[in-house]
Amino acid sequence: MFSSSHAPRRNDLDWLRILAFGILIFYHIGMFYVSWDWHVKSVHAGPEAEWLMMLVNPWRLSLLFLISGVALRFALDKTGGGRLARERVVRLGLPVIFGMAVVVAPQSWLQLLESGEISEGFFGFYPEYLDFGSAFSITTPTWNHLWYVVYLLVYTLVLALVGPVISAWASGPGERVFETVFGGRWGVPALLLVPALPHCLYRVLLDPHFPTTHALANDWANHAHSFTILMTGFLFAKSPAFWRAVARAWPWALGLTIGLGAGLSVVWANWEVWMAEDGALIDYVWPARLARIWYAWLMIAAILGMGQRWLNRPGRALTYMTEAIFPWYILHQTLTVMAGFWLTRQGLNVWVEFAGVTLATIGGCLLLHEFVIRRLGWLRPLFGLKPRRGSRMRLEQPSRA
Repeated sequence: MFSSSHAPRRNDLDWLRILAFGILIFYHIGMFYVSWDWHVKSVHAGPEAEWLMMLVNPWRLSLLFLISGVALRFALDKTGGGRLARERVVRLGLPVIFGMAVVVAPQSWLQLLESGEISEGFFGFYPEYLDFGSAFSITTPTWNHLWYVVYLLVYTLVLALVGPVISAWASGPGERVFETVFGGRWGVPALLLVPALPHCLYRVLLDPHFPTTHALANDWANHAHSFTILMTGFLFAKSPAFWRAVARAWPWALGLTIGLGAGLSVVWANWEVWMAEDGALIDYVWPARLARIWYAWLMIAAILGMGQRWLNRPGRALTYMTEAIFPWYILHQTLTVMAGFWLTRQGLNVWVEFAGVTLATIGGCLLLHEFVIRRLGWLRPLFGLKPRRGSRMRLEQPSRA
């Protein structure tokens, strides 16, 4: 039986949470340079880096939601549903409100400025931004990249109601099911296949009818994927059978990920050309789409396994970054948009500009967190931090017994 009071800490999942947010930050820097639609664009934007973005895109947010599900399981079992709901309404709700009102506003201003829809300065634009009845081509005020926090808050409130029952089942009868599925000779194939199956079903039944909006309402396909992967983390957070299977399966997952990633890269690079040839390859569309789902889960399984093997150790950097990474996430996209908008108009070559945007984003996050956010007690809750320093909840290691 799992005993949280005697279990070692899950430093590996703390590190992977930092990694997931870090990947998200660099992905958004990449969005400034690819040809896909985004808030502002570099004069050097083109398809050159899109192959790398395509390899990261299927799993970057799923990894984050899965780790969030693990953390919610530990938090719920520790505090109970009522306290969890009260705490997370403050810890997640305040950053959303403050982010929409202050942090995200410059993104909308520069996006509308670049499109030629407005010409005034920020302080002339700001009252219109806060006006819910404004007639801009984009929604204002908006949460932009903070949609993850909004969705996580909603899912947390759902789990505050039903999570105790699910947790009790997962720790008792559920663990016997998990042991049967993941503990025997077929544990590795089950680990590599079973968690991806619901997402394959959503891809066929929901994705074609509900394009992703990040608007909370009518975003049913995105909700299905996001909530399911979060529940995957919640259900298996304390399952020894699951984590033993991860430890056994990750080399297979990594090898399959490399193979699938190489094959899908070829497909993605030629997708538009092949589909334009009188639909000659239309029979291969759905196998490729389902392979993308499987690729995403295999990458997550490989990352979980490698983290469990090599990252399950404490350190000063881990202690610092565990607190810092959420404020970095809140700040980063606005810094990227502001730096990119200015730097791309300076006539720089692409590598100098990229270095400048990256330095402004990472350096800005570091400086603002270190010298402003973490030192001002009244500001800390607006970035998801406790008002004053306190004990930091860490994830725990499932028992091997």
